[in-house]
Amino acid sequence: MKKIKFIIPVLIGLSFFSCEKKADCKHEHVKQVELTDEKQDFLGITNKDKLSAASKRALLWPDELLHGNDWFFKYETYDLKGDLAYEEGVVRRDPSAIIKHDGKYYVWYSRSTGPSQGFGGDVVKDKVFPWDRCDIWYATSKDGLTWKEEGVAVARGKAGEYDDRSVFTVEIMEHDGMYYLSYQTVKNPYSVRVKNQVGLSWSNSPNGPWTKAKEPILSPADNGIWKGEEQDRFAVIKKGDFDSHKVHDPCILPFKGKFYLYYKGEQMGEAITFGGRQIRHGVAIADNPKGPYVKSPYNPISNSGHEICVWPYNGGIASLITTDGPEKNTVQWSPDGINFEVKAVVKGAPHAIGLNRTADNEKEPTEILRWGLTHEYKNYNYQYIRGFKTSRMQYHTAKGVVKKGSEFSVKNQK
Repeated sequence: MKKIKFIIPVLIGLSFFSCEKKADCKHEHVKQVELTDEKQDFLGITNKDKLSAASKRALLWPDELLHGNDWFFKYETYDLKGDLAYEEGVVRRDPSAIIKHDGKYYVWYSRSTGPSQGFGGDVVKDKVFPWDRCDIWYATSKDGLTWKEEGVAVARGKAGEYDDRSVFTVEIMEHDGMYYLSYQTVKNPYSVRVKNQVGLSWSNSPNGPWTKAKEPILSPADNGIWKGEEQDRFAVIKKGDFDSHKVHDPCILPFKGKFYLYYKGEQMGEAITFGGRQIRHGVAIADNPKGPYVKSPYNPISNSGHEICVWPYNGGIASLITTDGPEKNTVQWSPDGINFEVKAVVKGAPHAIGLNRTADNEKEPTEILRWGLTHEYKNYNYQYIRGFKTSRMQYHTAKGVVKKGSEFSVKNQK
C-alpha cells in the first residue's frame, strides 16, 4: 500500500502556508498527516504530490468525521395545537427546554402583546422589540402537541428594579428537587446602548411560586468605552470583551459537580465579519445553582453562534451553533465544557430551540434533538411557538432507489 506522509503547518482557523526557513515557522502548529491510497480514493484527490489548500484541510479532518455521521441531522417544523397555536396580537417566543412532571410536559417562554415601535420614538414608553415588555409564562401538555397556557411564572420587576422593563429568553434547570429559571433582564429605558443582565428565580415546584434573586447573577463585561453620548451602539473607543454590551440566552447545566452557565455575548461596537455578525458564547461557573457565577478565563468558548443550545453527552457537553459566525450551523462537543470541536456541519436548525430534556442523552449524540420546540416569525412584530423534529441522514438516493445494507436496489426494477 502506497503511503505518503506530510508535515502540514497549521495556523488558527485551519489555514496553511509554507515557510522557507524553520525560524519563520515558530508560531505554527505542525501536524503530521498520512495520505493512504484509501484516503486518497475517499477524498477524490487527483495527485498526492499536488495538494490544494482545500485538500490539505480535508486531510486534517478526523477519521470519525470522514466515515461517520452520528452528529449530522435534518429537521422539519410543524404547528402546535391548543394555546400555543398562533394568536393574532400576541408574541410567544424563545421556548425553554421541556421537562416532565406528574405526567405532563412543561415549557416556559417569553410573552408580550402588541406591535413593536423600534427605537425611533419614546424608548421609555414604546415597545422597541418583540421581546420587550415581556413576562415569562408557562404551558403544559400531556402529549407535547396540544398545550394549555397556565399563566405568568415570573413577571417584570417593580419600577427601579434591574428587571423592571422585560424578562425574557428563559431556560429551565431541574436539580435535586428544585427548579431554576434563568433569563435575560432589561431595566428601563430600553435604549440602544442598554446593557441587559441575567436573572434567576427558583421554586420547589414547576408550578411556582417563584422566588426571584434580588440581584442579577450575570452582567456584561465593564471594559468597553462608548464614543460620544449619542445612542449609537456601533460607536466605540474600545470594544472590550466579547460580552461587553449584552449577555443573552442563559442556560445552566449541572456538570462535573459544578453549575455551568452558558450564555451568548454581544460586544460593544459589534462588527460584521466574514461569518456575519460577531457573536460568541461564554460560560460562567458556580458551586451553587444560585451563584455566585464566575466567568471562565477562557471566554469566549466559541467564535460563532446565536441562541444557546447545549446538552450533556458522553461525559462532556454538546453544543449546536447557529445563525452567526464562521462556524454557524455546526454541532460541537467538548470533554470539559470549554474546549469545543466541530463534530458536524448541518444544513440548518430551528430557531431558539427548546430541547426535550426527558430524552435519553446517551442513546446517540443528537437524540435530544429528535423533537422539541422552536419559534417562528409570522412577521417582525409577532412570533409563535412551533414544534420541530429531526432525523439522522444515513444516506441519499434518487427517487425509487432503496439502500439495503451496502447494496443498492431499484424498486420494481425489471
